[in-house]
Amino acid sequence: MDYAKVCLHRGEERDIRGGGWWVYDNEIDWIDDICTDGGIVDVLDSRMQFVARGYFNRRSKIAVRVLTRDESEVIDRDFFRRRVETAWKFRQSLGFSNACRVVFGESDGLPGLTVDKFGDYLSFQTVSLGMEQWKPDIIEILVELFQPKGIYERNDVPVRAKEGLEQITGCVYGEVPPLTTIREHDAAMLVDIAHGQKTGHFLDQQENRGRIAPYCPGRTVLDLCCHTGGFSIHAALYGAASVESVDVSEEALQMVLDNAKANGVADKITTTCGNVFDIVRNYADDGKQYGLVICDPPAFAKSRKALDGAYRGYKELNLRSMKLVEPGGFLVSCSCSQFMTPELFLKMLREAAADCGRQARLLEVLMQSRDHPATLNAEQSHYLKGYILQII
Repeated sequence: MDYAKVCLHRGEERDIRGGGWWVYDNEIDWIDDICTDGGIVDVLDSRMQFVARGYFNRRSKIAVRVLTRDESEVIDRDFFRRRVETAWKFRQSLGFSNACRVVFGESDGLPGLTVDKFGDYLSFQTVSLGMEQWKPDIIEILVELFQPKGIYERNDVPVRAKEGLEQITGCVYGEVPPLTTIREHDAAMLVDIAHGQKTGHFLDQQENRGRIAPYCPGRTVLDLCCHTGGFSIHAALYGAASVESVDVSEEALQMVLDNAKANGVADKITTTCGNVFDIVRNYADDGKQYGLVICDPPAFAKSRKALDGAYRGYKELNLRSMKLVEPGGFLVSCSCSQFMTPELFLKMLREAAADCGRQARLLEVLMQSRDHPATLNAEQSHYLKGYILQII
């Protein structure tokens, strides 16, 4: 099959041939007149040699999103079915079944597509114009492979505007209930697919919630930015003496209480609603301390320009959190800001420990759950990082 062509400036093919996934608009020398936004194009180097094949969109700074580097591979419905099926088999091979991320964009060779599985239901996002063109096929493929009771579209993300796409949500197949229950380790967690964060639930911390088990027995726990209580419920199930769950959202905290009741740990969990910065400052000033503090705030750095301010925010929050840890206790600190690299985050933690006069020992390094595999050639895919520290 013959595809429309875009040609790169000399030398701009190195990143794509090295495994990169995006061709930026300023890397392109010329574009075929027959190229259509959302259509498939072949990317050529300055010597007119094939480099890759992918979606094209002249309205986006990311002009081409790579689908394949195999010139013989046709982009059709079977292509997308093979990629989704391969992604699902990989998750199954790792032991995921009830709830997980089934498709993680570039990491699964499907840029612009996210698919999450919540028991018998699926939630998905398409954030590129090229993938949007294949949305009817993607839905059919998901029905064929998973036979779900319902599929929900969570295309309510602002990034779609950069591709010329509107925000839209709704059930596109079957029926999706207001709440469904998934299994995470030994916990039953309620998920609001239509209104919950991301595509319904923070699946990327799923494995990390299991990692806190050794640090919970008999300890008092403070879970900051707890959302619906993923860490809180696990801490209580893992033997914590008590858990205080803190969030700015009353709706999220009600879900914490509902989850606590569903897991038989309602007697261990209390909730506090408020601004986390105000709360940790007041608690530190009052001399409160806990055996385990979990600090998992939302992304502070949405862009590189916001990184300096985000760094200061993370440092302030973690400095106060360290003060709230009793001697010999533990701090679990995470960041989901893409631009806050693991090295930079660890540097911030060192400075926070020094400024609050506490010694910290690094026990574990965390990243997003394995159902969110980070491809080394797409740095944005390694966005979640964290550290488990003992505070002396």
